Amino acid sequence: MSTTGTTIPEINTTAAGPIPSGEEAPTESHAIAAAPLEEHPEAAGALHHEAAVAVGEGIEVKDLGWNEKPENVPNPLIGGLNNEELWTLVRRFNKQMYHVKAIDERPPGGLDLNIAAEDEFSPDKLRSNVERLYMTVIVGLVAFIKHIARIRSWKEVRRTSCFFAGYFIAWAFDLLVPTILTMLITLIVYPRSRYILFPPAPLALIDPKTGGVQKPKAGLLGSHGSLTGAPEKHQGEAVEQEAHNFVSSFGAIALSSAAGKHESGNEALDEDSSTEQIMPDPTSLATHAADAKKGAEGEKHKDKAKQPMEEKMWEGVRPAMHAIGDIADMWERVSNALSPTRPFPQHRSRLKLAGVLTPVLLISLFLSPYMVIKGTTFILGVAFFGDPLFIRGYHWLNANIPNWMDYLDIRNNILRGVPTNAQLTITLLRIGEARRAPIPPPPGAKESEHIKGDNVKGFDPEHAESIGASDHEISDAMHPDEDQPTATSEGDGPKKKHKPGAKILGFFKGTTKTTMNTALSTDPMKAKMGSKKAQNRLGAVPSAKAEPPTSGPIEFPARFKGKRGVLKLVEDNGGVLVYERKGNMEFDIPVPKIREVKKIGGLGWKSKLAVGWSMQRDVLDGLEFVVRWDNGLEETWMLTAVGRRDELFNRVVALSSNMWESW
Repeated sequence: MSTTGTTIPEINTTAAGPIPSGEEAPTESHAIAAAPLEEHPEAAGALHHEAAVAVGEGIEVKDLGWNEKPENVPNPLIGGLNNEELWTLVRRFNKQMYHVKAIDERPPGGLDLNIAAEDEFSPDKLRSNVERLYMTVIVGLVAFIKHIARIRSWKEVRRTSCFFAGYFIAWAFDLLVPTILTMLITLIVYPRSRYILFPPAPLALIDPKTGGVQKPKAGLLGSHGSLTGAPEKHQGEAVEQEAHNFVSSFGAIALSSAAGKHESGNEALDEDSSTEQIMPDPTSLATHAADAKKGAEGEKHKDKAKQPMEEKMWEGVRPAMHAIGDIADMWERVSNALSPTRPFPQHRSRLKLAGVLTPVLLISLFLSPYMVIKGTTFILGVAFFGDPLFIRGYHWLNANIPNWMDYLDIRNNILRGVPTNAQLTITLLRIGEARRAPIPPPPGAKESEHIKGDNVKGFDPEHAESIGASDHEISDAMHPDEDQPTATSEGDGPKKKHKPGAKILGFFKGTTKTTMNTALSTDPMKAKMGSKKAQNRLGAVPSAKAEPPTSGPIEFPARFKGKRGVLKLVEDNGGVLVYERKGNMEFDIPVPKIREVKKIGGLGWKSKLAVGWSMQRDVLDGLEFVVRWDNGLEETWMLTAVGRRDELFNRVVALSSNMWESW
């Protein structure tokens, strides 16, 4: 077994070894994870207590409930954060992180796992970023709009009267800007003021036009943080499903628009084929459909604009994806600055933001409206006509202060040390690894898919009065209509007649399932003949009768070159990945030497869609590790059909003392 070390200081706890100081730790995230418990007594949850007991008994790694039901897992695992919130972060982290690479230079803001400037483009990553945009920015903006609608509606008379009086008194004394800035500083520094000035209410229950109560779009109130009120079993699942449908709807609209589809046209039926070669590529369906439509209309000339335009669009996709990710990151940083999650500092970031606004507040007390208008118009004029001056200044700064852009990066000043949700999650995962008690994974999707339609969330009676609605209105809006039966997990409700289209779809579904089974059944023979593609597909689609083996936190079933074995994560010399087959070790990978971790699909994405649609089975995916040895030689190790692939990815990344960058 390899015992080579790493030049980066190893992160341990008092139980596992000496703790490096904050200056010695690679990033602030590593330092927080390695800090002794006495430095953060308020953050001590069940994870810390159980870990201390486990180490005292001589157990290397403590299983806090990796294969237990959610209700049997100690709550909270980390103090100040209940398990539902923790699992929401981890679940979204799993969808966001695909590929990480180790970096040698300290990242901006003192926190690693930033998005790489040249990150790779993939459809899955684009979908993930747009979903993040929905869950953070779009839901946040809609919540703000609904708060404004509530104030303007005068249904909450006391609250609206206070805003009305404050606004016009400040207007009368020419103190409108100082008053608004004072309110903002108060909201930042004193979190309780947010609930006083803007009392919360379920988003789906508020009408954005009238500010009153409305029937949730889902027909009932099954969740508080989603825009539709759809039911959920675990916190955050409803808004995640909304985000998924939001992206899917955009894709359907784009395809329909490109193909020129309209109501009078004939409806097409998507046909899924069984193999990657036969499956149609959805990215080309729209252009082919548009070409076919133009040909049917008699346009026979060659379109010379097609290829240049397609190339231009694909060139702009990656920057657009990166921009969407940056917007979501910034929103998450500001949110985590206003409401920090332990064990990150609770007051530092809020005081920084308030410190920026305080001088502006003082200046506004001495500025007249005339001075504000005069200064604003001057700045607009300079911005419009000062291009030559800006160009010369830009070149001078590059020549004399090469890293001047770093000083302007908000991550290095106002929001320094404030994490995105991904950086927060990796820190929490590192806390578990540092205490040798890995955080149990979030409940699986199958545990949440059978949700009863009458899963109505409770509503605080105090909030009923705050939104200006009667108990009857609240009850009527929250509960399903009696004349509209709701579907339950048992599939109750009136049976619908099968339409001809459903029968045709069922026929294609059965045909696709048969073809997929036939194609997959030939893989063992092809693998024996030396086909690497067939070897990589072995075990990717488990048998319907096979029970999933117990996985984690130490052992993970996997395949190497198509052969079934077990990957063990041994916490020795910074961590070692040991692959065993039939009790014999085939190879070992020192975690400190891993420079790159990448998630790979068990099947091609088109075949994956066919398996999920026709066979109703999950596909086991794989992981790829790039290892750099002391002599500079790099090796790549690929494991397929990995049980709990996301959890193994998280453990390796969190256990390593490397600084990571997301690609």
